[in-house]
Amino acid sequence: MNSMGEKRTGLYQNGLIWFGAAVSIAEILTGTYFAPLGFHKGLAAIILGHIIGCLMLFTVGCIGGITGKSSMETVKMSFGCKGGLLFAVLNVIQLIGWTAIMIYDGALAANGVWALDSRIWCVIIGGLIIIWIMIGIKNLGRINTVAMAALFVLTIVLSIVIFGKGTAAGISGEAMTFGAAVELSVAMPLSWLPLISDYTKEAKQPVKAAAVSAVTYGAVSCWMYVIGLGAAVFTGEYDIAKIMLKAGLGAAGLIVIILSTVTTTFLDAYSAGISSESISKKINGKKMAAAVAVLGIFGAMFLPLNDITDFLYFIGSVFAPMAAIQIADHFILKKDSGSGSVCLHNLVIWIIGFIIYRQLMGMDIIVGSTLPDMIITILICVGVNKVRKSIVKKKRS
Repeated sequence: MNSMGEKRTGLYQNGLIWFGAAVSIAEILTGTYFAPLGFHKGLAAIILGHIIGCLMLFTVGCIGGITGKSSMETVKMSFGCKGGLLFAVLNVIQLIGWTAIMIYDGALAANGVWALDSRIWCVIIGGLIIIWIMIGIKNLGRINTVAMAALFVLTIVLSIVIFGKGTAAGISGEAMTFGAAVELSVAMPLSWLPLISDYTKEAKQPVKAAAVSAVTYGAVSCWMYVIGLGAAVFTGEYDIAKIMLKAGLGAAGLIVIILSTVTTTFLDAYSAGISSESISKKINGKKMAAAVAVLGIFGAMFLPLNDITDFLYFIGSVFAPMAAIQIADHFILKKDSGSGSVCLHNLVIWIIGFIIYRQLMGMDIIVGSTLPDMIITILICVGVNKVRKSIVKKKRS
């Protein structure tokens, strides 16, 4: 049991959690960015990107599940107790950003269906997220099941409405290369890398839970992207609220928007609480999660958050090399640096991986930037470890 008081979870519960994580307005909106590629190329980019991203998600989730440690505690295994604090702080910052973005997108879409005021919707959605946090993952039980069932039915209806059009509308917008589209598809599952172990560590069957989580998230996230892509290609409409109104999904559409925003953003705020506990044991995770939700409400109300592509790419450049080092340490090198203060050579490798990622972004690589960056970073990590071992052997001899 973790310090936020949650009991061990089963495979069904992990699947529900990640179904809720994937059903979001932000993912549907991101899918609309693929429209200039056309439906078939856009679909291929979405699937390829999610395969890459979710393989990483599964692998990192296994580390947390096997060790029984939260995401940021597993990071300390590669970067040291104090070195891991850097990523804990970066993770909390990105989760505050995500919380604000999700509330902003949800409020904007909800206001498009029922015009109250987007700031009022920010408070309503944020308040529901805080209620979800206070109830907790284990105790959500039936509430989560009912919410997921409603989302499932309503997203099917939305899909039928969009794809029932059958013919492509005129597409306008900035051209995107296939490689850039793949990377934008990788970016969303990649953004969950610093969170997944917060949930798999509580699983009764950790490896299976990581697999269920990654497969569920990947399949549903692809679905959300495709809804956005289809909306833009087949209806020529990029505003999901307008599509719902045209389809006569007034109240039902509003339910989709609110529930999808709450179930996804709850995970961001909850994980921010868990990550903050790894920064200081004096911090109460549940209270911190609620505080993050409050900060997200204010961010959504007062910050310009209409384009998240640069934010997604920045997350990739930070957490892809971090995860690569974790994978190399745990599965290849079988080492744990968690007892030390700072693992300096891994921090240097991470900086190199960060720079490589940013450089790869300027190249049109068919599989995007994440996969080659992670492969290069893993190879560097293994190579450095071998060199260090040989130096130690020479000194001893």
